[in-house]
Amino acid sequence: RSPLAPPHLHLAHCAFDVVPSTMNGGTGMGSALEKRGLFDSSPELEPHAPSNSVSTDDASSHGRKRRRMESAVRELLECLGEDPEREGLVDTPKRMAKALLDCTAGYHQSPSEVVGDALFTVEDGCGDMVVVKDIPVHSLCEHHMVPFHGKAHVAYIPDGKVIGLSKIGRIVEMFARRLQVQERLTQQVANAMMEQLAPKGVGVVIECSHMCMSMRGVRQPSASTRTRALLGCMKDADMRADFMRMLSSES
Repeated sequence: RSPLAPPHLHLAHCAFDVVPSTMNGGTGMGSALEKRGLFDSSPELEPHAPSNSVSTDDASSHGRKRRRMESAVRELLECLGEDPEREGLVDTPKRMAKALLDCTAGYHQSPSEVVGDALFTVEDGCGDMVVVKDIPVHSLCEHHMVPFHGKAHVAYIPDGKVIGLSKIGRIVEMFARRLQVQERLTQQVANAMMEQLAPKGVGVVIECSHMCMSMRGVRQPSASTRTRALLGCMKDADMRADFMRMLSSES
């Protein structure tokens, strides 16, 4: 429990190196845009590859898909006026195909698989707010297929059950490892928490910097986007205010 937090709130900090920032109260989900700072990176996932238990047909299909991706990358390089056979690019199609499979590994997972049996009954009926802050987010914008990155904050009010804290980060990561828009990502995380845990309420805030805004187009590297989703009792004004206060706390 954070020593500065109100007695009815629990706060869990993820063990990631994230640049701290002070957050202001949000507006409606998917609508608030604020100028924020940049954020750091998170560990990579292993790309989705056939395991020993995968059938021969599935492995063959995976290989065909990867070869098609490599061929497409070679054609793209040629369209850019490059020589795919030169030393620096000869392995680029293979590397890019592997990277894309890694960045979209979330398509091959479901919330129930990610959570598994990490749901635990709390006999004393714990009903305090649980908040996990600063979960790293790395995803690909589905409009330009360039990265957006930042952090997520997830809160829930238990209703007889709690979830392993690492699973909250894995739910965020699963949906981020797809072609995304931030508004949908925020809502998907909230919906998954509600469906898997059946808590009294869920709150999710995600704030990210988008490379499609900073490296191309309008070229505004200091801009950041914040989105919010509230479900159940988290829509209550007092609960919402407590959640936002916890996010603005430095403790």
